[in-house]
Amino acid sequence: MSALSTTAETSSDENRQWLTLVERKKVLAIVHTTAYAKRLLDVLSLLEADFRLQVVFTTPPHVFGDEVPRFLQQLGSPILSWAEATRMTFDLAVAAGPRGVEQVQAPLITLPHGANYLKRLPGASDPGVAGLRRRDLLPGGKPPAAVVVPHHADLRELARHCPEALQLAHVVGDPAHDRITASLPRRAAYRRALGLAEGERLVLAVSTWGPHSFFGRFEMLLPRMVGELPSGRYRTAVLVHPNVWSGHGPWQVKAWLAWCGRLGVSVVPPEADWRSVLVAADYIVGDHGSVTLYGTLTGVPILLTGSPEPEINPSSPAATLAVTAPALSPAHPLPEQLDYAAAEYRPEEYAAIAARITSEPGRFHRNMRRLMYRLMGLGQPAHEPRALPLPEPPTLRTWLSDRGEASA
Repeated sequence: MSALSTTAETSSDENRQWLTLVERKKVLAIVHTTAYAKRLLDVLSLLEADFRLQVVFTTPPHVFGDEVPRFLQQLGSPILSWAEATRMTFDLAVAAGPRGVEQVQAPLITLPHGANYLKRLPGASDPGVAGLRRRDLLPGGKPPAAVVVPHHADLRELARHCPEALQLAHVVGDPAHDRITASLPRRAAYRRALGLAEGERLVLAVSTWGPHSFFGRFEMLLPRMVGELPSGRYRTAVLVHPNVWSGHGPWQVKAWLAWCGRLGVSVVPPEADWRSVLVAADYIVGDHGSVTLYGTLTGVPILLTGSPEPEINPSSPAATLAVTAPALSPAHPLPEQLDYAAAEYRPEEYAAIAARITSEPGRFHRNMRRLMYRLMGLGQPAHEPRALPLPEPPTLRTWLSDRGEASA
């Protein structure tokens, strides 16, 4: 058991001696998957430089959770076992997923881990819209202290799917939306960092997870993309949802995509920050996942590889995107389709879709920090929280090797 956990459970001098700062407010980040971890890091950045707080992480059991301990260890974070975390008491807990969180003793804030509420789960034991089911909003039947939603329109969805959660809801915004929009002026810098030459166009292939995702068609579509897009004019990068890596294992995914590096396709690893690569792209070829929807913020053409109607929440912006963006055709050359998508691109249509991601654009950090500090019973730090531009990505060559490892 860690010095932190023993200190949390007892005030004896014997245990307290191991910590330098004692009697801090304790904040628990509940991290089920790598995707959830990335969302929570934006939230936890709002607690930086506050010596009144101690933040620790825990990893509940999850089918896609195998890679989470390694990801957190790279952050240098204290990690409590799930058994320890559920025996302790915290001043605040934050989670981007519902599994097991009712076991935590703390005022709990839950929030979505992706863009809006895009996916239906038609084949699940508890079908419905992911994130809007009763089991998602009231985990274990226990109401959290606050349910964070990105858009005022989501309140109508809450009222329809789980009326009990409506009184817990706070319209806060979307952190990825705000970081992406804050970073758009740095697009040229990201392109230079990626190593793109003048006039070279970056095609970003984006896949969510699941049987109907783009990844299920990579074997057919990626070789076509490489074969039809002239080198020197186009560069291709692949961005695959972390759940694919966790579900099948990094070795297997690297083995499946081993040919990519040999053909000049960069595979963005699951721990990398995908948002700067998205901002740098000239074309997005994607499916019905969150990253494709976030692509509507960047002002570049989108080609959809598929829009499985049973999996798309018809009330979500993904449903509107599915009837707005052109669909990838097997019968026409890819360069012609990219040109068509560019010629048919209507900024106002995509801006309307992007506006449905959040009704609090640029205000997530302000709204979320206010909520967290109020639940902890603390005054906020005396400075304005801002969405900072994303750091520059590494060169695409970093992600260009035969087995997906970083090259020298």
